[in-house]
Amino acid sequence: MLAVESDPGGGFVSPTIQEFYPPALAEFSVFGIDFSITRITVISWIATAAILLFMVLATRRMTVVPRKAQWLMESGYGLVRDNLGRDVIGPRYKPFVPFLGALFFFILANNAMSIIPFFQISPMSKFAYPLVLALLVYVLYNVVSIKNKGLGGYLKEVAVPPGVPIPFLILVTPIELLQMFVIRPFTLAVRLFANLFAGHMLLVVFSLGTVYLLGKFGENFSFIFAPLSFLMALFMTFFEVLVIVLQAYVFTVLTATYLNGAVEKAH
Repeated sequence: MLAVESDPGGGFVSPTIQEFYPPALAEFSVFGIDFSITRITVISWIATAAILLFMVLATRRMTVVPRKAQWLMESGYGLVRDNLGRDVIGPRYKPFVPFLGALFFFILANNAMSIIPFFQISPMSKFAYPLVLALLVYVLYNVVSIKNKGLGGYLKEVAVPPGVPIPFLILVTPIELLQMFVIRPFTLAVRLFANLFAGHMLLVVFSLGTVYLLGKFGENFSFIFAPLSFLMALFMTFFEVLVIVLQAYVFTVLTATYLNGAVEKAH
């Protein structure tokens, strides 16, 4: 959790964007490329290891009548396979279920770190993480599209939307190309990043505000505002639980939607 700071005049100083760029815990080079390990990197490793361990333990001794862990694992897998795979992609969904499942559970585990004590920040609130995931999705649906439609058929489908009069293609084609190859992956990453970033900042502001006001208890009506700040921090924590699950679902369902367009044959 972030520390409470005061300005020289004794006022409260809210956290800034610099909190998302903690100092490196370790630095090293591989083939001349510099790498650094930060607190956020370690949190991501812990989240990934935790979800993998949970999957192993939940499926190690599977029974006809599932235990709680097995039921939870099967429910999550069923959500990805049926609601995100079969219902969105269509009959050709099966090859993509492992990727969708890995994507959903990875995002879910990393998002959950935002409300776990002593971690309290999601790696997804740093833009690099959602951007890498969006680029993976971008590469996948373009490869699948080219494989199913051919390079020429894919580019024609993107650049020449059906039903658009030829004179209007001068305006429509650049917009469609920009939307497909730039805007789509960028907005996919920004949507996840922005929600986790904003949620974390609000939660931290109200939490640190509570601590600060309690330290000033009795001054300037802090006995009124401290409980209100605490209630808002509590509310934001429960709201963050909804965001954690919803954003993992939204990112994965959008990926499935893009793959649905990729597996359809060019018209």
